[in-house]
Amino acid sequence: MTTPRQLLFLTALAFVSAGPAAAADIAGQWRAEFDTQIGLQKYVYAFTVVGDRITGRASFERENGKGEVDLKEIKLTGDDISFMEPLEFDGQQIRIDYHGKVLGDEMKLVRQVGDFATEDVVAKRVRSEPAPPKP
Repeated sequence: MTTPRQLLFLTALAFVSAGPAAAADIAGQWRAEFDTQIGLQKYVYAFTVVGDRITGRASFERENGKGEVDLKEIKLTGDDISFMEPLEFDGQQIRIDYHGKVLGDEMKLVRQVGDFATEDVVAKRVRSEPAPPKP
């Protein structure tokens, strides 16, 4: 018969063995297009994962031009993701905060542009095309 003390030990052991939930795989490129108050925006988010360190960069195309920016404050816990895109507009710094979920080859995000606007964004993983067969 199992004693309460043994049961408590076995329960604790099960939790320790389970460990933290594995983080979603976000390495690579993710493409998104979404409408905003200033028109259609096209983004490619690129994430690099080395150990537990994640870096990111975004390339974008907007009505007023194209650009690239380093993403900041990237956090990934399980399938929850958040990051910040700094934006300089008319000499002012504006935070664009993203948070959402990584669901396989899709990221469902909420994009908060300062106090101005909120958009829903779906980014899809960019899969490289296989090389055509050689004749």
